[in-house]
Amino acid sequence: MIPKLCRAQGKKWSAIQRVKVSLNHLPCPLCPGQEQEDGLREVSLSTQRLRVLPSAVLSNPMLESLDVDRNKLRTVTGISKLCNLKKLILSKNEIVDFPNEIQSLVCLERLELNQNQIRVIPEGIFSHLPRLKHLRLNNNRLCALPRDLAACQGSLQYLNISNNHFRTFPLPVLQLAHLQELHVQNNALRQLPKELFQRQSLKMFKANGNPLREPPSEVCAGGIQQIRNYFIQLQHGLGQEDKRVKTMFLGASLAGKSTICKSLKQGQSKLVPKEERTVGIEISEFQIEDFTFLFWDFAGQLEYYMTHHVFITPQALVILVINLHMYQTNDNTFKELVGFWINNLSMRVPNSVVLPVGTHVDCCQEEEIEEKRQDIMAKITAMLAERKSNLTHCINNLEGSEEPKLYVDQWERLKEMESCTLTILSLVAVNCTDHCDIKKLEATILEHVKNEELFPEVVRVLPPVYRQVEAAIVDIAQSEEMADHGMMDLQYLLSKLSQHKHLANLGRELLQDILRYLHRIGLVVWYEEIKQLESTVFLQPTFLITMFKLLVRYRLVQQLESISVETLIGEHATIRDRANWVWTFKSKAMLCHQAVRALVKHQLCSEGMWDVFEEIMGNGPQTGRGKLFSLLEHFELCLEVRHMEALNPQASEFVPGKPWETTRSQGESWYLFPTYLNQTEEVSEVWGGDHPEDLHIRAYFSPEIPESFFQRFLVKACSFYSTHWVAKVTCLLVCNGKPLLIKENNQRAYSYLELRCRKPAGRTGFQFAWDFLVAVVLIIQKLAEEWPGLHMCVKTPCRTVGCPAEFIWPDMDGTSAMTREDVKTCGTCGHRFGTELLLPKVPSQLEKPPAQPPAHYYVTSYGTTTFGPSSIQVTRQVRTLPPPLAQGPTVIARLVLSPRS
Repeated sequence: MIPKLCRAQGKKWSAIQRVKVSLNHLPCPLCPGQEQEDGLREVSLSTQRLRVLPSAVLSNPMLESLDVDRNKLRTVTGISKLCNLKKLILSKNEIVDFPNEIQSLVCLERLELNQNQIRVIPEGIFSHLPRLKHLRLNNNRLCALPRDLAACQGSLQYLNISNNHFRTFPLPVLQLAHLQELHVQNNALRQLPKELFQRQSLKMFKANGNPLREPPSEVCAGGIQQIRNYFIQLQHGLGQEDKRVKTMFLGASLAGKSTICKSLKQGQSKLVPKEERTVGIEISEFQIEDFTFLFWDFAGQLEYYMTHHVFITPQALVILVINLHMYQTNDNTFKELVGFWINNLSMRVPNSVVLPVGTHVDCCQEEEIEEKRQDIMAKITAMLAERKSNLTHCINNLEGSEEPKLYVDQWERLKEMESCTLTILSLVAVNCTDHCDIKKLEATILEHVKNEELFPEVVRVLPPVYRQVEAAIVDIAQSEEMADHGMMDLQYLLSKLSQHKHLANLGRELLQDILRYLHRIGLVVWYEEIKQLESTVFLQPTFLITMFKLLVRYRLVQQLESISVETLIGEHATIRDRANWVWTFKSKAMLCHQAVRALVKHQLCSEGMWDVFEEIMGNGPQTGRGKLFSLLEHFELCLEVRHMEALNPQASEFVPGKPWETTRSQGESWYLFPTYLNQTEEVSEVWGGDHPEDLHIRAYFSPEIPESFFQRFLVKACSFYSTHWVAKVTCLLVCNGKPLLIKENNQRAYSYLELRCRKPAGRTGFQFAWDFLVAVVLIIQKLAEEWPGLHMCVKTPCRTVGCPAEFIWPDMDGTSAMTREDVKTCGTCGHRFGTELLLPKVPSQLEKPPAQPPAHYYVTSYGTTTFGPSSIQVTRQVRTLPPPLAQGPTVIARLVLSPRS
């Protein structure tokens, strides 16, 4: 302990000494002909564990910027002397009382006091800050703002009061006439004032995490203009209360989800035979008193879990159904029947309310039921406690590191996760064959959803036109002229709705606002962000699920094998072709376009929906794609790989930046479905085995890698890099001839993705290798953001054989270099290594790189990425089949390379 304290004190003393030296050796600002040096105007003492401000800082009246975030300050005294201060950062300290001396800083333009423990801001501070433009007060304990904040109405442009205790909107904010950006997330606001949105200065507004009724969160998610339109519609009539609860039934296969769902809906016990179990997801709606329940019944097989992330949303009641007859009081059955679902909910929707329901109690003894109930609840409690303990451990590790300022983003992410936790209600045991038990469950559900502490957003205030459009859409969807699939063109839907008496003046913009709202609550589906689907509205969300389960389903091989001879003939295929499709799918998880057409036609015909086949599949492999693959690729469920057009050897010239003449492709599209992958031999053979000299990093996940995460990563990464080999838990990407291996390891308390790249020879090689690794890490990070309760941390193992130490990566700010050090020393084994072997860094002492020809990067439909000093703009989408399926020459994408500013 003593050496650690000495190091900490020594570090603090060194920092203060540096400030003193810089101040003592600066030229006098009053002497003519001498320019002011930066050290006098700006001082940063971030993460120095300071408990008081150094006198050397407070004695400098010319100081314009002072950054003392992440220290141990509880009070701030002496800053009134800094009369020229423009920027003051006091965030992430231990301040309880708002510093009164701030009122003396009349030149102040930027003030950050976020992440302290401030409860009250006294009057009379802001009236002395006429130039204040930027104010951060988030992550405190405020429930009100002082009235004199309005004195900043002519200057304040940015205000962040998120993560506080506001129950009513602070009225002084309404007087800030020049406010451009406002953050009020994660408070307890029920209502927003319409006056806030009447002025045009506001450009950005965030309010998620509040139990909003007026306007509802689903409206706020549409942005400022949709909020404005909402209030305009409220002016035309009184708002109507809407009490709606999305209820998701989750659990293992054959747990009894469908039985409970149907029994609750019909008000009596309704057994569902095994052969009628849910395929994909089933949706139904019913009333209990004045509450409308939208029931989403999710299939339990893992094959369907690939699509669950599309529909599992926050602000819902989760009913976790557990077969008590199958449940045994051991870790294995708990993990399979309970733990798996709790873990995934805590990662995907970490603020959910979960009601465990035990079924099949008629097959259990009475004392057995209570024993299992207690065991399940105790193990769930232990799971959540372990999760919280792990988060606290990670936070303490970052705070106790030698340079905590390098891990600010990771620290903030962990603190956000620490504040989120599942609410687990008491388990209810029911006999699905007993009408009394079903009524008891219904009463329990109703009691919980009436609890405003548990479900503060159940009640929404809507303009009458919202309810009128919803009712009209339901009428259209249920009319005899409406096809079973429920797909309708947006413009045609508008014309149909306009025929209703109260909707004659319905405009396209208002309809789009209402559709966004109905989409977010799950009543309709409208993917305006998908180009091929932006003009299509799914009035029946169940048909969207039908589309998913055409190709992402349980026992898909058996579906392939059962394709009828008539369907094969219609697709110009033979029984031998069908056998080849089955073999290729089993061995490579791939289907050709012809096989997909035959499979989809076979399944649609069996469900009586053959009339939408062409719309779903498109008119052919070369003449345009249908809706199915637009959906599957958007949600990273499959990847199209195609023989691309070859370069035309007869072309007059090949000039970078100009379109290249190509020959017509004769190949057929193939589709990869990563969830069905199994073999790894081909990937291992191409990679050739690990070497001690490989550049080697690990992306760790806590609590674990989510189900389907790696498969979705494969789709993202392989759409980025056209040359690739994939298997169930491993993937090999190739960029500019350089291989990069990614392997999944998903064990309890040891979940990570391992990335390996061959050690490069020169400086240019290191730059490219680390750029390649960082690009893939950024893809992983971007995907991980879809799991709000998932923590990811990148580390590099020590290169000494047998040493267990690892070097944690600092926050990535978009550049490759992470440190100025040339050598890193392992604190465990004591060995020293060149930093370029451990972290993204170009070595300074290696040989000068030879002149390089223009680089060709294998990039596809992922947009714009960054490699080294160039920005790479994708202008054409390219994907190629890995050998041995690829038949012709491979062509890379045409790219535009431009210097990065």
